[in-house]
Amino acid sequence: MTKVDHYAQILQTLTDWDSYLLQNSGLPGPRGNIELGRAFARLADETAIEKYLSYSADVAPVNSPYEFLAFCGVLGLGRLVVEGQRERLAVLRHKASDPRWRIREAVAMALQQFGCADMPALVEEMKRWVHGGLMEKRAVAAALCEPVLLQEQWIVQHVLDILDQITGSIKQASDRKSEEFRVLRKALGYCWSVAVAARPEMGKVRMEKWMNEKDRDIRWIMKENLRKNRLLRMDGEWVAKWLERLG
Repeated sequence: MTKVDHYAQILQTLTDWDSYLLQNSGLPGPRGNIELGRAFARLADETAIEKYLSYSADVAPVNSPYEFLAFCGVLGLGRLVVEGQRERLAVLRHKASDPRWRIREAVAMALQQFGCADMPALVEEMKRWVHGGLMEKRAVAAALCEPVLLQEQWIVQHVLDILDQITGSIKQASDRKSEEFRVLRKALGYCWSVAVAARPEMGKVRMEKWMNEKDRDIRWIMKENLRKNRLLRMDGEWVAKWLERLG
């Protein structure tokens, strides 16, 4: 039995989910109880999901147990999308720009639920989000660059195209000291490595194009990806060559 299954069994015996979720949230602390959140998302009805979605940063601040309830609400939204409520994607897109990092992570996790059920539909949706703001672009990259989703060559091709588009937008960014830019840059600093490791023959060529760029932030992004163990395992000689060139 997984931890998610364990928590799901407990939730099915309770009438007061709020108290249990708050007490077992893991917050305040370095890690929220993700497994409990997934159990909630599996079982919750729409009323509970809507209630937790309404917990804004004002009433559920960062690292508080109530932030965990908001996190659970976003995960639950992912299940509703999988079940066919595609109109809920608009709410997820709005939540992608939430000031709380755990809520933004929940958006990526919810989108990955959708991708596991219908990856072509997720790719098409992300092609729309990629035209949004910096935080929406970050959600796109984080959602798509998950190894379990990158099993088919044509999917990786689309994901690399989207990463190309997001990385290219870095050159047009006006406020590179903003929190939104920092968050996007950090995400791109690992997402490329996930996609390239999934299909090295395609991915390395794409990365090499960007490693020849002069833009300082794009070069930083590429160097961060080259330092990831998944690329070292993929082709250590190639990594060493490019790290030396990038300086």
